[in-house]
Amino acid sequence: MSYGNLVKYEAREGIATLTLDDPPANTYTYDMNRELDEAILDARMDDEAHVILLTGAGEKFFSAGANIKMLAEVTPRFKYFFCLHANETLNRLEQTPKLVIAALNGHTVGGGLEIAMAADLRVAKKGAGQIGLPEINLGVLPGTGGTQRLSRLVGKSRALEIMISGELLSFEKAHDLGIVNAIFEPQNFLGQARDYARRFCPPNKASKAVGLIKRACQTGPEIPFETALALERELQQQLFQSDDAKAGIAAYLNKGQAAFKGK
Repeated sequence: MSYGNLVKYEAREGIATLTLDDPPANTYTYDMNRELDEAILDARMDDEAHVILLTGAGEKFFSAGANIKMLAEVTPRFKYFFCLHANETLNRLEQTPKLVIAALNGHTVGGGLEIAMAADLRVAKKGAGQIGLPEINLGVLPGTGGTQRLSRLVGKSRALEIMISGELLSFEKAHDLGIVNAIFEPQNFLGQARDYARRFCPPNKASKAVGLIKRACQTGPEIPFETALALERELQQQLFQSDDAKAGIAAYLNKGQAAFKGK
């Protein structure tokens, strides 16, 4: 499935794969944002999709971020609403109640990293590219969540240093800092990313529990601690009523292995 020419959607084996497809650098425009937003909604509503895998077309770029030529040609008012729409799209990606994994197949810079940071986990191809937020070199800041998400990932001081220097990091360095969760070999990278994603799909994991753990981790740090504990209890109660929890508890008591169904 595609939503035009810029985002491809494929769902199989429990994984919805969203591919940014605007060669050579998969830079995003208002049109790509609209297509990505629609694809995220479809993945969220697709009962057969338990995990969302986001990647870029080609071998060299996940995404080089916003299309600078487009930004140079539009009014300041359009730039503002472009950033607003991009923020809304990435918030939707971050808040969707399914695990989101960004498979970084190449350079992931500027807005490309901002997209990747809205995912829950990031895996990268060994030696295939660099990560960074070099917007300082354009006289602007990372304006679609970059300042906030990077600070939450690596801490305020390190994030500030990366952004005001415009430093580009190797995937391996990004892994050391905790921006990237895993590094895979270049051969059959996307296949390895799919295998990784399947670890969190039924029958291997209870995907409803994965989604609610995500919700607790996303929402909890933003609210008072006691309120976060109340949220955790509420989500746990929902899971106690699920078929997968019943199957998991029964399998444990019987010293067996549960085959989860995502229900």
